[in-house]
Amino acid sequence: MGRLGELERAVMETLWSCDDWVTVRKVYDELAERGLAYTTVMTVLSRLADKGFVRRERDGRAWLYAASGGREQYVAELMMEALGQTGDRGAALARFAGSVSEEEAELLRKALPRRRRS
Repeated sequence: MGRLGELERAVMETLWSCDDWVTVRKVYDELAERGLAYTTVMTVLSRLADKGFVRRERDGRAWLYAASGGREQYVAELMMEALGQTGDRGAALARFAGSVSEEEAELLRKALPRRRRS
C-alpha cells in the first residue's frame, strides 16, 4: 500500500467508519459538504480498489465497497515505510520511543511479544 491523497483519505475515513459494505451514494452523501461530483467519488473508489485499499463487489448494476484493512493497519504500514527510509532503524526507533507519552510507552511494551531468554 502507498500513501493516500487528501481526497482518498477522506473517502477511506468514510469507509473505516462504516460497519458494512457501502454504495458510492453513501460515500458521496457522507462527503456532501465537499461539493464533489458523484462521478469523482466513483472514480476515487475505483482507484482505491485498484490500489488494494478497498474491496468491491457487484450488487446488481451497482458496486459495493468496503475497506480492505483498518485505519490502524494503514498507519502501521506508513510507520514501517518511514522506518525503511532511514539508514539507522535503531536510532529512528529510539528517537520515536523517546517521544511517546508514558501511556503510549506502556501500550508499546504490552504490544511487544514476550521473548524467552536463552
